Amino acid sequence: MKTLKQVLRSTRKATVAAVAALGLAVAGLLTLTTAPAAHADTQICTQYGSTTIQGRYVVQNNRWGTSQAQCINVTGTGFQVTQADGSVPTNGGPKSYPSVYNGCHYTNCSPGTALPAQLSAIGSAPTSISYTYVGNAVYDAAYDIWLDPTPRKDGVNKTEIMVWFNHVGSVQPVGSKVATASVAGRSWDVWTGNNGGNDVISFVAPSAIDSWSFDVKAFANEAINRGLAQSSWYLTSVQAGFEPWQNGAGLAVTSFSSTVNIGGGSTTGGTTTGGTTTGGTTTGGTTGGSGSSGCKVTVTPQTWAGGFTTNVTVANTGSSAVNGWTLGFTLPAGQTVTSSWNATVAPASGAVTASSLAYNAQIPAGGSQSFGFQGTSAGSSAPPSGFTLNGTPCS
Repeated sequence: MKTLKQVLRSTRKATVAAVAALGLAVAGLLTLTTAPAAHADTQICTQYGSTTIQGRYVVQNNRWGTSQAQCINVTGTGFQVTQADGSVPTNGGPKSYPSVYNGCHYTNCSPGTALPAQLSAIGSAPTSISYTYVGNAVYDAAYDIWLDPTPRKDGVNKTEIMVWFNHVGSVQPVGSKVATASVAGRSWDVWTGNNGGNDVISFVAPSAIDSWSFDVKAFANEAINRGLAQSSWYLTSVQAGFEPWQNGAGLAVTSFSSTVNIGGGSTTGGTTTGGTTTGGTTTGGTTGGSGSSGCKVTVTPQTWAGGFTTNVTVANTGSSAVNGWTLGFTLPAGQTVTSSWNATVAPASGAVTASSLAYNAQIPAGGSQSFGFQGTSAGSSAPPSGFTLNGTPCS
């Protein structure tokens, strides 16, 4: 039989144990409530499946050249290819382009992106990346930078810039090697060609680059220098990933960043700068029309041997809005319009009219709208003249 002392001792032990247990339980609860939440990886195996990371970039599986399975594991900072079945001939296009991007790709735009943005309005476009490579595959690791005369968010752009950080196996860029150039502080083999849908300029590193930070505008400027883009064109997306031809499991982008800073800068190497010649492109300054003060037209031409682009800004200097506009003007003899953006331009030569589109039909009082066109020239490189807005002469 227990004595009173023994009973009290047992009661105290039980109480201490209960308090200790309660303390552990509370501590465990505190641990559960204060521990940071882990990022849940996302597995994507659907052909064109995508997701977003960091609230600002899109990661896409983008399998388009094969019916074989491909899967990527998307992390908080990038992605890894976990399955890449099948192979395609190395003398043709790759089987996919798993990638991460800032901008718009076939109407899928990354959250909060500043793209599309006109090259002439971009002060800088810094980006950085870190890659993980494998040896049991045939592939390239490359940026895909897209440029177009229009601010398009869908379809194929006119010019594709590829920056090859690495390549394994007997694969090469579209077209042929045309030069060696120093861009953004590095030496590159430069290739140009057309893949049947768009022009391509590729910059191939002589040895593998694992990680690097650079300004996308340096490569856009080089494309301008070589006649494959204009400063009036738009940067629509900055993408980075892999083009595999055979296998590819294990390839990874471990980190990626891309920013586009608007304002405070201009493109170099073919920029319109008041009648100077830069990077082999002759620019023609700025001109205007003549007439009343109800509208004012500013023209920024850019010319080269056999061709030109012209950017036109129509300002409404009147006191009421213009709803639906047609700008008439005359092209010099020998000039022919081949394409246009932000307006319908017809006919291709002589007395021409540019008509507004649905999204830019109104010019508010004190406001303006801009459009542009590109063409060929067999004669004068002078800018257009004789501007009228809905039949009213412009100054």
